[in-house]
Amino acid sequence: MITDSVNAGSLFGGVGTALILAAQRANALNAQLRIVTRTEAPNPRGVYRVLTANGIATKLNPEIAHVPLADANAFLDVHDNDEFITTSWWTTNSTLRSIAPERVTYLLQEDERMFYPLGDDWVRCHETLARPDIRFLINTKLLYDHLIGSGLRNIAECATWFEPAFPDAVFHAAPREPGSKSRLCFYARPNNLRNLFYRGIELLNEALLRGVLDPDQWEIVFVGKDIPRLSLACGCEPRVLGTMEWDEYANFLRSVDLGVYLMSTPHPSYPPLDLAASGGVVLTNQFGSKTDLSHYSENIVVAPLELEQLLAGLQHAVDLTRNDERRERNYASSGLGRSWRSAFAHCRFAGDEG
Repeated sequence: MITDSVNAGSLFGGVGTALILAAQRANALNAQLRIVTRTEAPNPRGVYRVLTANGIATKLNPEIAHVPLADANAFLDVHDNDEFITTSWWTTNSTLRSIAPERVTYLLQEDERMFYPLGDDWVRCHETLARPDIRFLINTKLLYDHLIGSGLRNIAECATWFEPAFPDAVFHAAPREPGSKSRLCFYARPNNLRNLFYRGIELLNEALLRGVLDPDQWEIVFVGKDIPRLSLACGCEPRVLGTMEWDEYANFLRSVDLGVYLMSTPHPSYPPLDLAASGGVVLTNQFGSKTDLSHYSENIVVAPLELEQLLAGLQHAVDLTRNDERRERNYASSGLGRSWRSAFAHCRFAGDEG
């Protein structure tokens, strides 16, 4: 498995999925898993915590290697039977410079072209996504359909999709403390533009000014990276949390009543699914064919990105948090998968025949 980092701040969502996928693939082949990082020296403790939290034990102890980009003399020993799972277009592009494409499986978890303006990086990314000679594993059918609809016809021939899993041991509801304020979590990543930090601030300010959120009844928590200190409308001071360990994150989710998680891409994003799997209510946004996520959970409210419509969606989500019976019924009937083994059962890898 080739990735940038497996340290604490990188292990959630996509990187965690890649670790789980690679470990299960290694077990299926009775092979040793090697985890190769490019930008940060790996922390084995984090890898162990992700795998054990998700109930996965490798048959052979994983090998962890660091091949830093800045070191021109760094190299990785490879063998004829090695398979490679890459985790981004740039790790895929780098791997393909020295590894035959029939040995590469690209785990694609977003339309990565959307990370860039229409320049050289976009072109190189598009060319990698359009390759017909490697295998793709696509995170969610929603993203799979989007990629084909956007003109990547190779995906229909070279890819399989899966829906992520949320094991009960990690993601489950817990009773809220009686008499405490309701807790709203805002996914705040100002330097990840697709998370629409400033639209989220606009939404929260309007919600406070119009009484959709009462600061006497709601604690607002910002979770993310590089979050500036700021005050919201009505003198509301959000609590700011930095990077959490895997167990801390899971415990925190169980304390959240409502998540405001914006993602201006076709993928549903992990935070909304994480929270819905932990008993919370979510407000997120529409994007292209991402208009309804009720097949995952009816506790996920999806609204257009226009401010007034987001505000209406937030009001609906707030009302849902107050309706304990409906919220619990929606949680009980969730369509979220709970088994990673089942999630990956039909995936095809580069090393598979046929």
